[in-house]
Amino acid sequence: MAVVPSPPASRFAQAGGVKIHYHEAGSGYPLICIHGAGPGATAWSNFRGNFAELSRHFRTILLDMPQYGKSDKPVIEGGRLAFLAKTLRDFMETLGIAQAHFIGNSMGGQSALKLAIDFPEKINRLVIIGSSPLKAGSIFQPMPLEAIRNIREYYRGEGPSLPKMRQLLESLVSNPALITDDLVEERYASSIEPEILEINGKPAADAEDLYFELPRVKAKTMMIWGQDDRAGALDVGLLMLRRVPDGRLYLFSKCGHWAQVEHREEFNRVVIDFLTNA
Repeated sequence: MAVVPSPPASRFAQAGGVKIHYHEAGSGYPLICIHGAGPGATAWSNFRGNFAELSRHFRTILLDMPQYGKSDKPVIEGGRLAFLAKTLRDFMETLGIAQAHFIGNSMGGQSALKLAIDFPEKINRLVIIGSSPLKAGSIFQPMPLEAIRNIREYYRGEGPSLPKMRQLLESLVSNPALITDDLVEERYASSIEPEILEINGKPAADAEDLYFELPRVKAKTMMIWGQDDRAGALDVGLLMLRRVPDGRLYLFSKCGHWAQVEHREEFNRVVIDFLTNA
């Protein structure tokens, strides 16, 4: 399968008081893909290698979350996941989407889980990749995890730089050869836009712990994890497997936080099978 060489045309939709940027291709049942929270992240950077195959089967939407990419950069007060879940609900209503499948990487998966809790009618099936919406510690790795430390330190000290971006991105994968100069430069450029620098100079929104809410997730859920994930500890995934009523865990060896990148073809095959079969 060839990777889509460049993103489709930008589209925008109003989601409550937030203007959301997204790309769309394909037809049929809607599938919304949400990126993680690392500096410079966008939906295109997270899912560019999956977009062509996913859009062969679904009306596939790659969505930039608030404070990222070309979407608005509002100050989020209160719980971040509650705000993002409501934004997703409002985005779907603007596009006339009653219900959709979701794929979320890291923070994107956490946001989709919160959507499934607060607005269960909006999600059919859910795939999360290394998403850790729990404040539980890990017996496998020291806390905070390496990639989380890199994300927290990125805007501190002397501020963003290409070496700090490379260090951060390499901590998200098992195979550092996947982190090209082009990717580092793309993510760095996105991370230093004036509005984003301003947002990161303000207090962060509250990070909710969804432990007690996870049993309310009604959507059939696949949790995908990399054995070498340094941003979301594997034992958090195991704990979530006990808490989500209709969950299953798919584990990749030689894989970090980006299973959709490091094991693209198998990821696509497994996820499409999960989303299309009863």
